[in-house]
Amino acid sequence: TILYGKEVDFKAVIDAARRYPMMAQRQVVLLKEAQEMQTFAQLQSYFEQPAATTVLVICYKHKKFNLNSTLGKVLKAQAVVLDAKSLYDNQVPEWIAGYLQAQKLKIAPQAAALVAEYLGNDLSKVVNELDKLALNVPAGSEVTPALIEQHIGISREYNVFELQNAIGQRNIRKANLILRYFASNPKKNPMIMVVGTLYNFFSKVYLLHALQGQPDKEVLAALQLRSTYFLKDYRLAARHFSKRQVEKVIGLLREYDLKSKGVEFNTTGTPDTELMREMVWKILH
Repeated sequence: TILYGKEVDFKAVIDAARRYPMMAQRQVVLLKEAQEMQTFAQLQSYFEQPAATTVLVICYKHKKFNLNSTLGKVLKAQAVVLDAKSLYDNQVPEWIAGYLQAQKLKIAPQAAALVAEYLGNDLSKVVNELDKLALNVPAGSEVTPALIEQHIGISREYNVFELQNAIGQRNIRKANLILRYFASNPKKNPMIMVVGTLYNFFSKVYLLHALQGQPDKEVLAALQLRSTYFLKDYRLAARHFSKRQVEKVIGLLREYDLKSKGVEFNTTGTPDTELMREMVWKILH
């Protein structure tokens, strides 16, 4: 039985939970969106004396439930409480690889990072897109950038990681080609995402300058990288940008982040695509 907090009151939930299971030892009652239920606190009487033949699963989303309240203490004593916290951004690529592995698919670290960067850490959104891959890609295959472009819609050649690497290599021509593509697809490549990705990248390049001569294991830990696969991109950027130049880049990224938000700078009405092009030009020159 599936119930929704917006649609039921505490009496309906208790009635469903106290109903005797048909042709089974136990029944499962799932209460979704419990945070929307106006009479949720009135379930306390049931929580104190739950039916032995019912597994009642309660999904309480988007809000922090107070486990120190009277009701919360009853739940802690009578139930199993699982607090499913959001993953940190740097944990999402590994989670993606694990999810696809369960679907009998493989994915390279860079491809997983690309998906994570564009979809974020909302796992329901990520799962929807990964399931598209699982439905269309044969088991045992490797999920390539080409397949990601085909089934999820992220360009394998013109994406934020390719821009990041083009800038890191001071490849002006490639950076301009990617910016031209971004200008034609502004909703898929918003300024805030590009600035955030470049800021994260150059912050790690700056840290790498301070870690010269350190073992790879220590460098990976300091940069919060899970594989040496990505380390080459940071080292290449560190060769093209001195420590002082990286400081300048980070300053520019902060400046253009504010400009894109209309803060402290007279940029009202300037399209993000123009701000992005101007920002990258200053970084590369």
